[in-house]
Amino acid sequence: MATQAASSASPPQPPLPPPKESLGRRYKFIWPLLIALNVSIGAYLYTRTNKEEKPEEEEPATAVSSTVPSTNISTVSVSHTSIPPPTIRQPLKPIPMDQQRELLKWILEEKRKVKTKDPKEKKQNDEEKALLKQLIRAKSIPSL
Repeated sequence: MATQAASSASPPQPPLPPPKESLGRRYKFIWPLLIALNVSIGAYLYTRTNKEEKPEEEEPATAVSSTVPSTNISTVSVSHTSIPPPTIRQPLKPIPMDQQRELLKWILEEKRKVKTKDPKEKKQNDEEKALLKQLIRAKSIPSL
């Protein structure tokens, strides 16, 4: 009975409190949800910005050619890149009549070398060549 008295004399010890869990461990089921949410938002933003840029990049550069003869008839490719405008524009100097005729002859030679695939392209090329021939034969070349 002495053992019972000794055990009854000391108060029973309260159970140890559970160790404090960190906030991350306490809400561990939320972490996969947050990661999935972040990945999905990132993917949405990435695809949205790519879709806005794609139409500009996928459009083929269109060729613009002048049917009206000038001192500088050439094919210019148009792209959608932003090119800053020149700060200072210098006035164009007139080209002498002889050089204009030589230039028109050279353009005519280049037009003759072109191999066309469609009848539409061939017809347009023939019209341009006829116009060039008229300008070469003319006494004066009109200025634009």
